[in-house]
Amino acid sequence: MPNPTRRFSKSRRDKRRTHQKATLMSTANCPNCGAVKLTHAACTECGYYNGRKIITSV
Repeated sequence: MPNPTRRFSKSRRDKRRTHQKATLMSTANCPNCGAVKLTHAACTECGYYNGRKIITSV
């Protein structure tokens, strides 16, 4: 399989990589205790998710 005869320029490489960036994870307030938690995850403070107690050790 042949190799490329020349490299791509830095500008062309960087244009391709513009969409590959880190994004912040979305957070929400817990409706039970009001603590900041990750969306679609049980609250680490009170252990509730969707109005039900999920984590009992908290």
